[in-house]
Amino acid sequence: MAFTLSEIMAARRQQSQAQSHAQRGSRTTVEVDEYSTNPTQAFTFYNINQGRFQPPHVHMVDPMPHDTPKPPGYTRFVCISDTHSRTDTIQMPYGDVFIHAGDFTELGLPSEVKKFNDWLGTLPYDIKIVIAGNHELTFDQEFMADLIKQDFYYFPSASKLKPENYENVQSLLTNCIYLQDTEVTVRGFRIYGSPWQPWYYGWGFNLPRGQALLDKWNQVPDNTDILVTHCPPLGFLDWVPKKMQRVGCMELLNTVQRRVQPKLHVFGHIHEGYGMMTDGTTTFINASACTVNFLPMNPPIVFDLPNPRTT
Repeated sequence: MAFTLSEIMAARRQQSQAQSHAQRGSRTTVEVDEYSTNPTQAFTFYNINQGRFQPPHVHMVDPMPHDTPKPPGYTRFVCISDTHSRTDTIQMPYGDVFIHAGDFTELGLPSEVKKFNDWLGTLPYDIKIVIAGNHELTFDQEFMADLIKQDFYYFPSASKLKPENYENVQSLLTNCIYLQDTEVTVRGFRIYGSPWQPWYYGWGFNLPRGQALLDKWNQVPDNTDILVTHCPPLGFLDWVPKKMQRVGCMELLNTVQRRVQPKLHVFGHIHEGYGMMTDGTTTFINASACTVNFLPMNPPIVFDLPNPRTT
C-alpha cells in the first residue's frame, strides 16, 4: 500500500502537534482522522510512517494469574465483556471492582436483563460497573423506536416488544452501577462508560465512523482514570482474522492516546481480540468472555491499580 509524500508529512506534523500539546499541558483537540472510514488502511499508514503500533512501547501483556496476591494499597479490577447470557459456567476471581464492558445479553430482552442482574447479585464485589453493547437493543431507545416501525422483523423477539416493556429497562439493573455516556468515581478512580461503536450490521448503539463517534468520545473527561467502552480503539485487540481487517475506531484511539490517556481502557465487542496490550501509558483490555463461536471460554481479566493518594 503506497502513500504520497504529502500524506506522510501531514501525519508527522499531526504527531508533532500532539506531542507539543502534551508538553505544554494544554487540552488537545482531536479531529476526525482522514483515514477514519478505513481502519485497516489507517493502521497500515500510521504503523509505517509513525511506528505507532510497534514495540517497544506497544506490546502484548500476559494477563495476571487470578491467584496472584494483591499488593497492599492497590485496588483489583475484574474485567469481563460479551458474556451474552452465558454466565453459568464462568468462574469469577477475587477482586474489588467488577467491570462489564457490554453485550451481557443476546438482544437486551427484559428477561435476559433480569437474569443478568440476578447473576450480578451473586457476585461478591464491592462495586459492580456495567455498560451496554450493541446486543443490548432495548437500551438504545432511538434504535427501538425505529425497529418497531419496520415492516420486516430483523430482530423478531425485540421488535415485538411494546414500548412500556423496555422504556425503563435500565431500572432492571439494580445490582450494579450502569453507565451510559456517564461517569462515576469509586475508590478515588474516575470511571467513564460509553456503549457506542462504529456501524456494525445494524445493531444497537451504532454510529457512522468519523464526527458522529468523535462527538461521543469528546464527552469523556480529560482526567478519566478508567475508560470503559464496548468497542476497541484502532490497532488494539481489534483484528478480525476471518475478514483480515482492523475494525477499531480511529477517533477513539486518538481520544485515548492524545487527550484522555487513561490508566486502563476496558472493552470487548471483537471476540477474537481477547487479551491485553499496552502503549506504555494505557493498558488496553479486551475482556470478551465469548469466543467467535459464542462459547464462554475466555476467563475474566484482573488488573491491579495503586489507590489514588488522598489529600
